[in-house]
Amino acid sequence: MGLEERKKKEKEQRRKTILKAARKQFFEKGFNPVTVASIARKAELSKGTIYLYFKSKEEIYAQILLSDIDKFHERISSVFQEGKGASEMLLDFSDIYIDYFLADRELFRILMVFMLRNDSMDFSEELNNDLIRATNSTIDVIERIFRYGIDEGEFPPDINIRQGRNAIWGLLNGVISLHLFTGKESARERKIRSAVKVGLEGFIKGLTNVYVTDKKGFFEQM
Repeated sequence: MGLEERKKKEKEQRRKTILKAARKQFFEKGFNPVTVASIARKAELSKGTIYLYFKSKEEIYAQILLSDIDKFHERISSVFQEGKGASEMLLDFSDIYIDYFLADRELFRILMVFMLRNDSMDFSEELNNDLIRATNSTIDVIERIFRYGIDEGEFPPDINIRQGRNAIWGLLNGVISLHLFTGKESARERKIRSAVKVGLEGFIKGLTNVYVTDKKGFFEQM
């Protein structure tokens, strides 16, 4: 391994060390109490070294989210497979979403803090836009499933897609928030999966059991 390649690997490893230390800090303390100095202590690096890699704690926070959202999108690509119906896709999406945050609870806490308190965070306009765009891209996956369901005749054509996707998004995050950090550890996963499954199945049933007017003006169940 040449000198330049070694330096590059060392630099990348140091960057990962900083992000790992920062993630732990944000999870334990929330956003506001964390400082670049506290991240440096956790990473066992100097404060000056942190600034060689990141301009601010806001940038560190954003990079944690952006990186992990990208990884999540790699995983949900499996949802869109030929032969699946939209209802099955919604259930598969929810399973992957739950799996991802059960495996990485720190990320879920960090994501929720951003979603609920991003106005109070001193992000640059560019960083804020990047984070909103990344978060919205996850919600857009749900919208794509709805549109597929409409195109295939599985869902009614007049449903409000925006409200539907927001309802699913709220269900997932609400249930995970309720159970991920509370109650008996052994029961948390079961409660999350059960509540999401029941909620989603009820939502899907409401979509697929709608009534439409036939050509004679009567109503018949689809």
